[in-house]
Amino acid sequence: MDNLSQIRCWLARHPLTLDAGLAVGVFVCMIAGSFVDPHGAHGVSWVLRGPSTLSLALMLPAAAALVLRRLAPLPVLGVTTALALVELITGDPRAPVSMAAVIALFTVAVATDRPTTWRVGVLTMTVLTGTAMLSGPLPWYTQENLGLFAWTGMAAAAGDAVRSHRGFVHAIQERAERAERTREEEARRRVAEERLRIARDLHDVVAHHIALVNVQAGVAAHVMDRRPDQAKEALSHVREASRSALNELRATVGLLRQSGDPEAPTEPAPGLARLDELADTFRHAGLPVEVARADHGTILPAAVDLAAYRVIQEALTNVQKHAGEGAKAEVSVVRVDGHVEITVLDGGAGGAGGAGGAHGSEDGGDGDRGRPGDGGESEDGHPGDRGGHGLLGMRERVTALAGSLTAGPRYGGGFRVHAILPLDRRAAATTKDSP
Repeated sequence: MDNLSQIRCWLARHPLTLDAGLAVGVFVCMIAGSFVDPHGAHGVSWVLRGPSTLSLALMLPAAAALVLRRLAPLPVLGVTTALALVELITGDPRAPVSMAAVIALFTVAVATDRPTTWRVGVLTMTVLTGTAMLSGPLPWYTQENLGLFAWTGMAAAAGDAVRSHRGFVHAIQERAERAERTREEEARRRVAEERLRIARDLHDVVAHHIALVNVQAGVAAHVMDRRPDQAKEALSHVREASRSALNELRATVGLLRQSGDPEAPTEPAPGLARLDELADTFRHAGLPVEVARADHGTILPAAVDLAAYRVIQEALTNVQKHAGEGAKAEVSVVRVDGHVEITVLDGGAGGAGGAGGAHGSEDGGDGDRGRPGDGGESEDGHPGDRGGHGLLGMRERVTALAGSLTAGPRYGGGFRVHAILPLDRRAAATTKDSP
């Protein structure tokens, strides 16, 4: 099987060699056919006579023309048909020069389309058969004339079938290659989306807890000598925040380390049910947080619930890090028709900083130091302040749920983050895509 495949590959790379061998074979067959007498006393028989000089002069160029049948199929068909016509009119007894025309017609059918095949095929059959019947030395009803009609028709039909089969195989191969490319592109897209999701989750986990640890550690260092009890309380909050961060990181990294399908998490994903607990962590860090809810006990889908929690968490983290001393935050959750609206306000002295994080912290932290959406120019108009990805992560979470998010400075100081999350993602996507 390997040797046969190698031979096929070699012939595919050297088509002229194959056609030259075919021309030699056809010439030998035409010579052999010249010794056949179809009108013998006992039917078809072999006779001891060779082809005439004129027949040899016609057979040799007809066979030689087949060497170029792939390069110029229609001209080769014209040459072989013309030589066959001369043989049909003058040959007595006839030599099978028309065999070359039959092979040339097959090549035309393989190399062209169906309309061309049938037009050329009908013309070739009509010309050869009509000439043989009307102008040849034999009666019009002889079997040679009928056989010529049948062979030319079968050559056109066989060539058309081969061309259709090759086209079908090529279409299947192209479809398989296209499907493979589509699978690779889909795999790359999913990998990119998964990397963004992991980066977003790690940012949400680390930024919140590390910001609280940073604030509480600063408080402990400030009051360590004068008020050790308050310093001890701050350190206990540091320990609690760091333990929570480690637990969430351990859960996230453990999920990534699983080789097969991930196991179900042992704890539910955070949602608005833990909003009061989240607000308390910031209150313990010294940030006054007021929470107002008017969602009427709405049970949110898991993805919407998690996105709402993360948006509030990131906005409060940015308030804690960038709004300045004396700032306070206001959080509101409101159910409006088929949406949940999340609003986080602050009136910090940081101006454009705060919930959106337009100003960076001293440690170069995770605040978003740029215009909402592009990260190019800071909210106070100073260009070049590049920073973290908190606002970008919020926007990606909300956009993935077919919602919307706006963030910007408030009139008179402070910052405002406003997110609208649809309760039904499919309905929201349909409404968003409709003209």
